[in-house]
Amino acid sequence: MEQWIPYLPNWLLIFCRITAFMLAAPVFSTRGIPSQWKIGLSAIIAFLAFPAAGLQEPTVIDGLFVLSIVREALVGLLLGFTAYLFFTAVQIAGSFIDIQMGLGIANVIDPMTGAQSPLIGNFKFILAMLLFMTFNGHHYLFDGLIRSYEWIPLGNGLFAAIEGGSVHESLLRSFSGVFAMALQMSAPLVVALFLTDVGLGILSKTAPQFNIFVVGVPIKIIVGFLLLVLVLPGFVYLFQDLFGSMFQSLDQLTKLIGNAPK
Repeated sequence: MEQWIPYLPNWLLIFCRITAFMLAAPVFSTRGIPSQWKIGLSAIIAFLAFPAAGLQEPTVIDGLFVLSIVREALVGLLLGFTAYLFFTAVQIAGSFIDIQMGLGIANVIDPMTGAQSPLIGNFKFILAMLLFMTFNGHHYLFDGLIRSYEWIPLGNGLFAAIEGGSVHESLLRSFSGVFAMALQMSAPLVVALFLTDVGLGILSKTAPQFNIFVVGVPIKIIVGFLLLVLVLPGFVYLFQDLFGSMFQSLDQLTKLIGNAPK
């Protein structure tokens, strides 16, 4: 035990990164998972990663140790937030669809995040979570988190990467990619509902006796749900591309921080 005590600060740093990742990563950051379970799982993963990442050089507990804790927590939050950012593309796409269907004002409380979310966006978000776990995406997240110590050791150059602006550029590229994916996911239904609006506008001119404001809303909702049922099987391939882009962005961010000067 005396040989392991000097390496205890290293385990604490590993635990801080993994716990911060659990607070921001998809699936694990939901309210449905108890906090005790998150802390226990983080401790188990920290013990698994400790032999490979924590036995290299003992860390001295001094004034700089607080900065090391902040740095490791920021690394975990950046990795978890980048992964969660791609799941928000599903909710953004659902918001675009809800606005066209006339359901934009009917937001519901998402039990997973505790925030208001659109109806179609909430449905797609739950579907994305289920498919992500079906594809064993949470296993790949754990594997990538442990392998991140190969590129981002405990003594990493995160602050230098933030000061140089490379981390901000990576997050901005990820956000722009997420917004583009949201537009692509919602484009079929948005275009179809826009054409429905055009048809209703032509009908209002040719037959003024029809009350378009009364007839148009149910028609758009029915058309939206019918198209949603038709394109639902294709979501599997869309989410596969989404998850692939997520892991690619995490890999780029990991290498970016790992190559930063210390």
